[in-house]
Amino acid sequence: MIKIISPRKTKILELIIESYIETAEPVASRTITQKYDLGISPATVRNEMSDLEEMGYIIQPHTSAGRIPCDKGYRLYVDNLIQHKKLTDAETNFLKKIILQNINQVDFLIKETVKAISLLTNYTTIMTEPVISENKIKFIKLIPVDTNAIILVVVKNDNTAKNFTIKTNVVDDLDNISLIINNNLHNLDVKEIDFEISDKILHEIGFHNAKLLFEIINLIKSDEDVQIYTSGMKNILIFPEFHNVEKAKNIFQVFDEQKFLNSIFANKIENNIEITIGNENESNLLKDCSLIKANCKLSKKTRVNIGIIGPTRMNYSQVISVLNEIENVMCNFAN
Repeated sequence: MIKIISPRKTKILELIIESYIETAEPVASRTITQKYDLGISPATVRNEMSDLEEMGYIIQPHTSAGRIPCDKGYRLYVDNLIQHKKLTDAETNFLKKIILQNINQVDFLIKETVKAISLLTNYTTIMTEPVISENKIKFIKLIPVDTNAIILVVVKNDNTAKNFTIKTNVVDDLDNISLIINNNLHNLDVKEIDFEISDKILHEIGFHNAKLLFEIINLIKSDEDVQIYTSGMKNILIFPEFHNVEKAKNIFQVFDEQKFLNSIFANKIENNIEITIGNENESNLLKDCSLIKANCKLSKKTRVNIGIIGPTRMNYSQVISVLNEIENVMCNFAN
């Protein structure tokens, strides 16, 4: 039999979560009745808490302890119960100043914004360099350096150029190879380069150039990994949940792996803000954490991705308010 969560149970769950976010201590029925005027007895609260535990929203970590929220409880809370906190005027003005002072210097904008978020939330923050929504190839050029190396020049549709050195003894007929690759890749998004396109190019340039072609394509695709900026990595140690050495090591392992940090933003953020809680995270390294991601426009074609990592009992309301304010300021500038 499926139990429906009643308004009273919902309210008690909300109070348990908010109390646990604040104190990190299991919440007892007497704490609820003493702290909040619900007009019901501790015994009634205990019964409701037992039902919530049976339904998988909370657990009792020890027999004599109160209850703490489960991932399912936090999910209900962030989807339906959360009261969005209004930032203070000082917090709002601080964010506006940081963004507007650096809006024309993107490197400084990212570095200062990621620090500001970490400072205001006390959580670990990661942020990408600007990502172009259309990452299309304008042209590539192969330039001989000597008998053992060539330079690969890749120019994107926004006129940004990247150079890569390739160790190879294939230094003949580079103009023709460049022409064939350009004919096949021009105006393609990097993500559209698949096996079928690679195979077509390979037939045209000859199978003896296979190693060179695969290296070129790998370098072009590797350029998809954007620079990640982080701030407040040690903030995670503030929280009692991570006083356990193994848990702390897991989190620091996350920040040591550039590819993993890039993978956090591999999928497009469909909504302006997305929240994954505990075991909802794909990586086991984040099973004790919540990750809040946001996508903010810097211009019509560029965006920055922001990720905030903290314990599952993070102050969701505060984080969402900070991200909303950043998005508002950046979007106003972009428009």
